[in-house]
Amino acid sequence: MTRERRLGILVPLAIFAITVVVFLPALQGQFLNWDDSTLFTKNHDFRGLGGPQLRWMFTTTLAGHYMPLTWLTLGLNYALGGMDPWGYHLTAMLLHATNAALFYLVARRLLAAAVGAAETGGTAVAGLPADVTAGAALAALVFAIHPQRVESVAWVTERGTLVSGALYLGAVLGYLRAVATTGDIRWRWGGVCSVAAFAAALLGKGMAISLPATLLILDVYPLRRAHGRWWAVIREKAPYLVVAALGALLILFARNRGAEWSAFSQFGIDARLAFAAYSFWFYPASTIWPIGLSPLHEVPVSPGLLQGRFLLPLLGLLAVTAILVVLRRRAPGALAAWAHSAVVVLPVSGIAHSGSQLVSDRYSYLAGLGWALLAGYGVIRAVDLRRQGRLSGWVSAVCAIGVVLLVTALALGTWGQSTTWRDSETLWRWATEQDPACAMCEAILGEAIVYGAPGGRVRLDEGEAHVRRAIALRPTMPLPQYTLGTMRLARGEYADAEASLRTYIQLAPGLSQGPARLALIYLVQGRTTDALPLLRRAQELEHRPAGDPMPHAAGPGSAATDDPSFVEAIRLMGDRWEDLEYLGQALVQQGQAARAVLPLERASALTPSSAGPRVWLVQAYEAAGRPDRAREELAALRRLDPVAAGRLSVR
Repeated sequence: MTRERRLGILVPLAIFAITVVVFLPALQGQFLNWDDSTLFTKNHDFRGLGGPQLRWMFTTTLAGHYMPLTWLTLGLNYALGGMDPWGYHLTAMLLHATNAALFYLVARRLLAAAVGAAETGGTAVAGLPADVTAGAALAALVFAIHPQRVESVAWVTERGTLVSGALYLGAVLGYLRAVATTGDIRWRWGGVCSVAAFAAALLGKGMAISLPATLLILDVYPLRRAHGRWWAVIREKAPYLVVAALGALLILFARNRGAEWSAFSQFGIDARLAFAAYSFWFYPASTIWPIGLSPLHEVPVSPGLLQGRFLLPLLGLLAVTAILVVLRRRAPGALAAWAHSAVVVLPVSGIAHSGSQLVSDRYSYLAGLGWALLAGYGVIRAVDLRRQGRLSGWVSAVCAIGVVLLVTALALGTWGQSTTWRDSETLWRWATEQDPACAMCEAILGEAIVYGAPGGRVRLDEGEAHVRRAIALRPTMPLPQYTLGTMRLARGEYADAEASLRTYIQLAPGLSQGPARLALIYLVQGRTTDALPLLRRAQELEHRPAGDPMPHAAGPGSAATDDPSFVEAIRLMGDRWEDLEYLGQALVQQGQAARAVLPLERASALTPSSAGPRVWLVQAYEAAGRPDRAREELAALRRLDPVAAGRLSVR
């Protein structure tokens, strides 16, 4: 193997390794109370690669996304390592490092096209001059270890961005190969593989939908294919445009089915234009100055285009765009990067708004590629100026030191940012520090404090203080009322819990959590008749068939079978195994062990790998005078959690 070929292999391997090292703190992360619970810890449908799981993966629109290829990777994670978050984080880290190496390959071709490889000198690496390789390596590192990437790598929910990103970069690389030697695209391996990779990227996550527009931008610069043949380069994008149109239909279908759009009565045209202006400015600005990164940049209550928060980004957006257009011949790469960022961000800019976020750091994953390329171009330009004698030795040394400092600063920033994502409480404490006025952040922090670690009444009080602050910041926000109601339930303050949950139901009448949680309060109090209408309403809101069978029936002799309405209530609770466990625990503590058996049996059947329901089921069987069943459950518990089993004894 020649020295040139060895270097051609070692450079992307070094980029891969550096990326992995910088993100090592992410391996310590847990599942978070920020979508991870909905998608993973409470979701049994993705766990494995059997027929039922595959059928679910290719039909679900959970959380408003259709991403079967992403679910396949998550199902594989579960098959290999169960629900240990370490394996999910390792896969994410390796995927991102792979994307860094892929982007290096893309950057080499684009930078070579930008400067004209034949015009540069120096030692060649894999067929291209060393300065192009150095520039591509820097571009890949700036992309890979930028603190903006942390959310996409350290948050398990964000797997789709990594899967889609890999296929997106593969599609770009295929396109560059297909147009490398002739004026027209070659519809053989390069072109066909590029379109196929684009289609697969959309099945990973919909953010890749802007690829056809990006390819047109690349045709203008740096490929310079569009001059005098605009119609030809647009026409050759027809396969990409067809795939994009089909992808758009899938995205809209999934969003309409699995999430909610913000109503125009809530955010009108003025607000949506403000969102768009802010978004187009935010991502380039936070690339240059990544301060204030947060899991949630909360959307304001009453936004307007003429408010200072939105007017200044709008003016900056217009000014920078005008400057780049004027300088388009002297700095075409800057205009191309600016345009690429805009077309990637456009679908999530807020014109069609959904969710509680104004902007999200994760949307920078593809949008930031152009800015990373500009950093790489800077290296090539500096080397060229030095070669021409237009850059002195000491200035060249300062530039080299600046590159080293830049990479070091990005690496340290990303390392530190990764540690903030290790658990829910740490993450949301960071978020409230970045934005003390973020009501949603306060509410989720309160929830994380209460459920994150045992601490008795002190922790409950601290969590409630944050939830009450969230209510004070935004009285009409539903989530804090739900969380407060749950906290009051844990305290045994049933009347106050009922009041909070009724407020939640008024604020969010279309969500099933409110009726289901209020029904739980009634069941704990023995008010089964009052609970049944609420459970039926929750079932309707979840679009579950009215005839859902009991996944697990009570054993013969269970006292619960003497109360048909209670049996019906347990059936209507569906797969809410945590509610079933809580109900069983409360009944055991109230001395109603025989009645507790049914919900605990069903909870154990729904989540056979969880120790919690079995801990209470052992106690329920023993207190109900069924020691044989208690011993059986204790034996099963020992296999799941020997420590928890060691605290129990059966006569």
